[in-house]
Amino acid sequence: MISTNDVRPGMALELDDGLFTIVEYQHVKPGKGKAFVRMKLKKLDTGQVLDRTFRADENVQQAIIDRADHQYLYSDDLGYHFMNLADYGQIVLSSEDVGNAAGFLVDGMTVILPMFAGTAIGVEMPAAVELEVTYAEPGVKGDTRTGATKGVTVQTGIQVQVPLFVEQGDRIKVDTRSGEYLTRV
Repeated sequence: MISTNDVRPGMALELDDGLFTIVEYQHVKPGKGKAFVRMKLKKLDTGQVLDRTFRADENVQQAIIDRADHQYLYSDDLGYHFMNLADYGQIVLSSEDVGNAAGFLVDGMTVILPMFAGTAIGVEMPAAVELEVTYAEPGVKGDTRTGATKGVTVQTGIQVQVPLFVEQGDRIKVDTRSGEYLTRV
């Protein structure tokens, strides 16, 4: 247990309705009444952001989350297979556990798997990944009314909007948080 006066942004808490990380923390002492703590919490399994208010000096359960580097191996009917780079143990995650990160996973990529009580609770991707363009529509010269972008398909199968000069076979850098094109590599 940890006091709400001692928590800081980035810490993980185990509350009655799930695991949360603290995004923002504010200690408020009004002129009249008792002090309280206002927190913005992000639920780890869904990504939902909630505002919660706690009494000052209220005890909450701190969650210990281990983060370990894992290498993505492959996916099959069982799920997505990862190998721990420290002890070479393998772990399989379902599509629900991987979430949106599945569209950016490339064989051999190193990702971070946060573990709570021996169970993986998601996949932490790097901020940007390099992907190869497998299909690119031809860019129509002079077509600037749509912002001069076209849709391409990358090696993982996701669609990305890119500038007209990107062709099939090019490698592009894509932001994993938004799925947007960053630059050509």
